[in-house]
Amino acid sequence: METRIPTAHVPRLLAQEKQRILTLEALADVDEAKTIDHGLIQAWADSLDDDAPLFLPSDEV
Repeated sequence: METRIPTAHVPRLLAQEKQRILTLEALADVDEAKTIDHGLIQAWADSLDDDAPLFLPSDEV
């Protein structure tokens, strides 16, 4: 018996539009100073292999 798995392919234009929207949202965050210090992100990324990784930094104070 052959098993078939239905798959849905997102049309390329829809994927590109989604990427455009996310980019515009990210740029708006930068304009509103909703950013996270690079050093905090780097420290978080470096800690991911540790036994007790740091929590993901956020823009919330």
